[in-house]
Amino acid sequence: MRKTALSGIFLISGLLSIQAQSTTSSPSSNSFWIVLIVVVLAALGLLGDLFYRKGSKAPSYTGGGKFVGLQKGFNLNIQGAASSKIVEGGQVTRFAVIPPNFRGISPIPKMEVNEGDEVKAGDPLFHDKNDESIKYVAPVSGEVIAINRGEKRSIAEVVILADKDQKYRELPALDLQKSDRASIISYLKSSGFWPLINQRPFDVIADPEVTPKNIFISTFDTAPLAPDLNLVVEGQEAAFQQGLDVLSKLTDGKVYLGLNANGSQAPNKAFTGAQHVEKTWFKGIHPAGNVGIQMHHTAPIKNGDVVWTLGVQEVITLGKLILDRHMDMGRVVVICGSEVKDPHYVRTVVGANIGELLAGSLTDTHSRIISGDVLTGEAKKPEGFLNIHDDQVTVIPEGDYYDTFGWLVPGKAIPSLSKTYFNSWVDHKAYNVDTNTHGEKRALVVTGQYEKVLPMDIYPQHLIKSILAGDLESMEGLGILELSEEDLALCEYVCTSKSPVQKILREGLNAIREQG
Repeated sequence: MRKTALSGIFLISGLLSIQAQSTTSSPSSNSFWIVLIVVVLAALGLLGDLFYRKGSKAPSYTGGGKFVGLQKGFNLNIQGAASSKIVEGGQVTRFAVIPPNFRGISPIPKMEVNEGDEVKAGDPLFHDKNDESIKYVAPVSGEVIAINRGEKRSIAEVVILADKDQKYRELPALDLQKSDRASIISYLKSSGFWPLINQRPFDVIADPEVTPKNIFISTFDTAPLAPDLNLVVEGQEAAFQQGLDVLSKLTDGKVYLGLNANGSQAPNKAFTGAQHVEKTWFKGIHPAGNVGIQMHHTAPIKNGDVVWTLGVQEVITLGKLILDRHMDMGRVVVICGSEVKDPHYVRTVVGANIGELLAGSLTDTHSRIISGDVLTGEAKKPEGFLNIHDDQVTVIPEGDYYDTFGWLVPGKAIPSLSKTYFNSWVDHKAYNVDTNTHGEKRALVVTGQYEKVLPMDIYPQHLIKSILAGDLESMEGLGILELSEEDLALCEYVCTSKSPVQKILREGLNAIREQG
């Protein structure tokens, strides 16, 4: 809006100046025009600043709390948003734990069950050979019907046929008031919760031997068609607070909670009224909801720092673990996208079978099923399973067609940061998108596109170039340790070079991690 106002200033002042110069009138008349120009400039400047402040100021419901207004980013508005109803996911019978979902685990973990074994929800399925005290547990009770293997005999999936009536492994009670940090960590490792905690740098499973400087939780998601976490947390307020209480005992620093200041109303009271946390309000378009962006603007990672991150639903699971003394890995998942007949929320369990989740919901079979959102998710077949941290399944049309003459020929409206397309000048509520990238991979050149959509004080294009060059020192200097793939997902979307930015970033993180 400020840019628009400034453009208006230059345009109007130019016209008035021309008018003043072309007027063959007395000196007093020229003075009149000069005064008028100054007044108009001042008015437009004031108007522009007023609109700018209105767009970036904190809403009244923040109550004067710490506020961060973000100007950079890009909202990818696509069709297929879900209604706010939640249905039960009783039709899903198969669930899986997918070892590759856990970054940092050895590719061939040690199995503790065999095919045909009966397990309860929370029973250990396997453990990491590097630390056998960290258990990876069954999300549901039932029979282990398959242990699928991938490349080099790695474990790809452990599939369980769920019982109709779920049975849980009962755990001993944990007295938070009397328990020290070591005993809480031991409890979380043996219960199976520990693998749900992520650690940065590197976005891997947390190292139980390292005390995090801080813990970060984002209470809103700005990714395309992302679930409304206010809806997810309804009825789970006590469990959410209990989870926060546990986390506050595991760090010497603070538990930071990122709150959404974008709406016309305050978020759920479970978030705004949370105790034992440091709250920060964020206002801005995507990726304002990313925990990495929030971390950068509250307590950025420095050399040697280790922090943890969790999602809202993981915090609820942690709270239920303490309150109910068993692992309840239930999840609310949003089924969305233009190829879904009736986009909605479903209450299920982590690792649910994708095909059963989507049964009878698709409008077309020639579509892309994505576990996660369209920017960061993973393509899945109907026989695949929901990834461990995903709370969203998106279905959009396949874009496997040749785009003849590309942007030279008028076509359907597509979301784009570029003003090349006519539709970018028109306000569209939602676009019908497919998976076509409208171009092939080209040479990576510095365009400044990444910086326009990344609200962080780093140089992402220079960082990607340093990764491609294998320059470890430059990678660290350019801020790679703060990042995970989701933070640069928009950079990949807007990249003219069609470079796989997220893949390149992961290769850089792995290279630094391997160097120790």
